[in-house]
Amino acid sequence: MSRSISCLLVVLFVMAILGVSFSSGGEGVSTPVPAALEDLPLTRSKSEQSAVIAGGCFWGIQAVFQHVKGVMNVTSGYSGGSAKTAEYELVSTGETGHAESVRITYDASQITYGQLLRVFFSVAHDPTQLNRQGPDEGSQYRSAIFYASDEQKRTAVAYIAQLEKANIFPRPIVTQVTPLKAFYPAEAYHQNYASLHPNNPYIVYNDAPKVDNLRRQFPNLYMTK
Repeated sequence: MSRSISCLLVVLFVMAILGVSFSSGGEGVSTPVPAALEDLPLTRSKSEQSAVIAGGCFWGIQAVFQHVKGVMNVTSGYSGGSAKTAEYELVSTGETGHAESVRITYDASQITYGQLLRVFFSVAHDPTQLNRQGPDEGSQYRSAIFYASDEQKRTAVAYIAQLEKANIFPRPIVTQVTPLKAFYPAEAYHQNYASLHPNNPYIVYNDAPKVDNLRRQFPNLYMTK
């Protein structure tokens, strides 16, 4: 679905009539989900590592993790498809296998992979929506964790099982856990979009509230840019 202003205004009009809000990450979750019981430990010294996740429009996911302590860089991009189809117009068809994703580069001596996943499931998106997030619809907006190691896979699978067992969400978690084949950075105009366009209606109604939820739910992890 195009994120044009005209389409957004139609969506917002319907939302207003129905009293629906897409602004919260994790529908029905007003407090952080529990911390991961199985996690990778903090390293003793600075260690640059990366995590690739997808959960709707990459603008909002990038905006959230750019405010997380220990995160060094966040890049919007595409994962799940081939190099030849890793461009926005093609990915937007929903037929490339790609998901709008972000690559989070972080210092593993300051924050763990499990803590990143906790933010992901608490405020960054709704893991119970299949092939959509808020006003955006299609497989390119699916919820996914692209693991780069067996340790990341074990942590992600165990955490989802933990959250499901605890009945944290009103519906089943549909997040895919799949191996990372490649990450392709998105076009320059998609990078840092939320911070560069804070008054864009899409950002105001869909993404800024996620950053607010991060600050409210994780004050010890939140940092200003």
